[in-house]
Amino acid sequence: MPQLIIIVVLLVGAWLLYRRFIADAQRLAERSRRAEKERQTGAIGTLVKDPVTGEYHLKKDEDE
Repeated sequence: MPQLIIIVVLLVGAWLLYRRFIADAQRLAERSRRAEKERQTGAIGTLVKDPVTGEYHLKKDEDE
């Protein structure tokens, strides 16, 4: 019985690590696509609208 619990814990841990890896890969791919588009258009950054104030600001990596 303890072996089964250990196997289940290891499988859940591996699954969580896999999900984190996929999320990081998607975030890096999006950042790369955005940087490539900015380079092609000559833009300095991407503007996003603040839904509360209605003001625009440059998108930061933390805004994702």
